[in-house]
Order: sequence, then structure tokens, then C-alpha cells
Amino acid sequence: MSEYVIAIDQGTTSSRAIVFDRKGTIVSSGQMEHAQIFPQAGWVEHDATEIWDNTREVIASALSKANLTRHDIAAVGITNQRETAVVWDRNTGEPVYNAIVWQDTRTQPIVDELAADGGVDRFKEKVGLPLATYFSGTKVKWILDNVEGAREKAEAGDLLFGTTDCWVLWNLTGGVDGGVHATDVTNASRTMFMDLKTLSWDLDILDAFGVPASMLPAIKSSSEVYGSVHTSQLLREVPVAGILGDQQAATFGQAAFQAGEAKNTYGTGCFLIFNTDTEIVHSKNGLLTTVGYKLGDEPAHYALEGSIAVAGSLIQWLRDNLGMITSAPEVEQLAASVQDNGGTYIVPAFSGLFAPYWRSDARGAIVGLTRYVNKGHIARAALESTAFQTREVLDAVNADSGVPLTELKVDGGMVANDALMQFQADILGVPVVRPVVTETTALGAAYAAGLAVGFWKDLGELSANWGEDKRWEPRMDEAERARQLRLWKKAVTKSMEWVDEDVK
Repeated sequence: MSEYVIAIDQGTTSSRAIVFDRKGTIVSSGQMEHAQIFPQAGWVEHDATEIWDNTREVIASALSKANLTRHDIAAVGITNQRETAVVWDRNTGEPVYNAIVWQDTRTQPIVDELAADGGVDRFKEKVGLPLATYFSGTKVKWILDNVEGAREKAEAGDLLFGTTDCWVLWNLTGGVDGGVHATDVTNASRTMFMDLKTLSWDLDILDAFGVPASMLPAIKSSSEVYGSVHTSQLLREVPVAGILGDQQAATFGQAAFQAGEAKNTYGTGCFLIFNTDTEIVHSKNGLLTTVGYKLGDEPAHYALEGSIAVAGSLIQWLRDNLGMITSAPEVEQLAASVQDNGGTYIVPAFSGLFAPYWRSDARGAIVGLTRYVNKGHIARAALESTAFQTREVLDAVNADSGVPLTELKVDGGMVANDALMQFQADILGVPVVRPVVTETTALGAAYAAGLAVGFWKDLGELSANWGEDKRWEPRMDEAERARQLRLWKKAVTKSMEWVDEDVK
């Protein structure tokens, strides 16, 4: 009898495979980073072929570390960076262009063009999203408009589009040899093409974007058998049975199944999701409306989301671009070398400001610099920027829901940083809670796959797996919290109105 489920976590900076047991405990894992390609300012790309090659390697690594074979695996789940767009040739399996990453801002002219008729909220009532470079719809249009021969091939029915879950699923189930071209409702809800009510592609919106419907994957639930792994692969004949976009997967892995429950994931970006159950709630405070999950034939569950573009990637920037640290964990030591931020604030608007501002004209800013400031203050300000951004998103969630959160569940790579988590609790004024298993993104995908094949029987069994590891209580007094927030908001205003016709 198969005793494990494997999750493929295709993230922004790496691809991982993690094997889980029935208790939701990690048994083994494999991980490989892929190249971050920056052809010019504002452009961010990945090599989709490299991602698929790495995916196969990490699966092999995870299995070999635990001395497992395909016979030990009940199902495969997939989770992924959600808005990153891949367009490939259905006949050759080759991408026609690098994957355009969710952080990429090159499509702002397309956003402006589409917004000329109806503004940035032109499609928001249907899709829950404002027109923005963030979502994959404009990226597909850019590829069709700018890659030679792409539009002709697309209109002839020869090209496929998908987010990276689609790309992995298609290749895993055979690629050109009968690969399944499908996505789930959570990823489909991040394209700008899916009607939130009908959970189907909106042909009028596709027509406005100039994207042929033949390119798009079938929309499935988050938990069902999509197909089996192809006989050429290591996991041959194992059912692929769960797909969730990374942030929805983390919410599912946190067992936040009920209305009013929320989590915050600290990864490359930072994403707070608030479960609104089966109700579609449109934000009045800069949040996105998205699908939270859908299990088989059951109704879809929806969510409000606060999307922060830059969190962990700011620490990467300190490491790779500035050389201030040699590894990400060093930032905590550097930040601990000073008592406070020295009056310095970093607004990491590398791709503009996401929630709750949605300002594409913003760019990164470091403010409050004096001769007193050293690299310790910079490191501390970098960490604190994530906490400040989360506070602004949580304020928006509280305003929209009318029911203030009393604690915040957290997960992702940065939650290992005690200094950041304490500051997060301080600046929120509510407790911050970390679960025993912090790899909740992969866990959520595993749960969705396991439910589909009966490995786990119901949500109650999953909830019973959740356990608290650590809790941070707020220690900052209200006057200091108010002062810090006032200065942060002032810093944010300094990042705005930077991009104009001469600055990209």
C-alpha cells in the first residue's frame, strides 16, 4: 500500500519535490534553483526547459533520499508560482520564448492600452483583478505581439499557454505524447481571463486581449485526478491529483478552510490570504478577489488576497546585487548588530507597489539615510519592510471583512527569522503563529492530491495534522507602533511617481 504523497513545488527561485506521510510530516525533499534572467530593467524571465529538467531531478532526489519508488507514492500534487506565463509549441514541446515572470513589468503599455477603455478596473467585476502587469494575461499578449511567428502559430492552434503548473503537468503526463493540458481554478483566477462566478474562460475578455481560446488549458478543480504520470517518467502511472497556486496551497496547508481564517506566506513575495468561504467579496481597499480552492464537484471557496511583490527577494538583492551578505540567513545576524533601523526605511517597489496601492509608477527607495547608518541598519530596514507591508495589507483585510484578525498564521522561508517574526507581531499588535510544518505550500498541494485519491478522508483529518510550533506576542507600545507606521507611510510616498515616459 502506498504510504506517501509527493508534492512538486515549482517556485519563483527554485523547484522542489517534497514527500509527505499521512501526518503531513516531511519525509524527504529535493531542491534546485533555476536562473533568474534579467534582460533589461523591469524584465524578469525563466527558462521553462530548465525548470522542467530541474523538476525531474528534484523528484529523483526526493525519492532516492528516502529510498522510495513509485510504488510508495499514492499521488502527485503540484503547486506553483502563479502568474508566470509559459507559451509553447504543442507539436515540439519547445517554449517559443522564456517564461515571463509575475514580477516582470514590461507589459505596462499593454495595461495602459486596455485600460484606455474602462480604466484599470475594466474587468474587475468578472475576474476580481485590476489590470496590472502582475497577471499572466498581458504576458501572453506580449509574447504573441512580439515573438516572430507566434501569433500566426497561435491562431493556427499550434501554441499552448499555461502557468508553470500547466507546463509541469503537461510534461509529466507525456508532453507531445498525449500530455494533459489543464490547470486548476486557483491558477486560472490569476490570468485575468476566468469569470469568478462561472469558473470558465471569458471569451469577450480573451477577444479584448487578442488571445485565441485554443491556447488555454482546461479548467479543473484543485483536487481530482487529471491524469497519470507518463511511462517515460520515474513516477510512471502515479495519478497527478492536486493543483493549487502557491499562495492558495499554503492556505490549504495551514488548514485555513473556514471563512475568516487567514495566513501570510513569506517567500519571494509576501501574500496574505483571507478565506471568504463560498462568497465572492469585492475589496474596497486594494485587495484582490481570487479563488481559494475547489475540491472535486464541491462549490468553489473564494478569498481576499493582499499581494506584496518583494519580500525574500529583497534579501536576495542584498546578497546578489549589493554583496552585503553571502547567504540569506546572515541578514538576521547583521540586523541584530544594531538596536533599531537608525531611521532608515526601504520601500522595495522593484516592480511597482502591489497591494494595497497598485502603483505601477513606483520604484524602490531607501529613505532616512544619515552618516550614522551602517549595513546593519540597512539589513534591519530590509527585514522590517516586509512586516510594514504586511501591516498595510492586514489593515485592508480588516476594513473589507469588518472582523479584525486576532492572530496571524505565518509560513514560508522567512518565518525562521525570529527577529522578523517578533517585529511582525510588534507592528501588527496581534500574535504571530508559526506551525510545526512551515513548508505549507507543498503540504497544501499534497493534501489536495491525497484527498482526491482517498489517501486522506476529509478536511477534518487534515486539520488534526496542524500543530503550533511557536508564537510571538507583540511587545511594542502603541505610541512607538504609531510612530513607526507614520514614518513607513511617509517613506512609501517617496517611492511613487518615479516612472514617467523617460524612466522605465
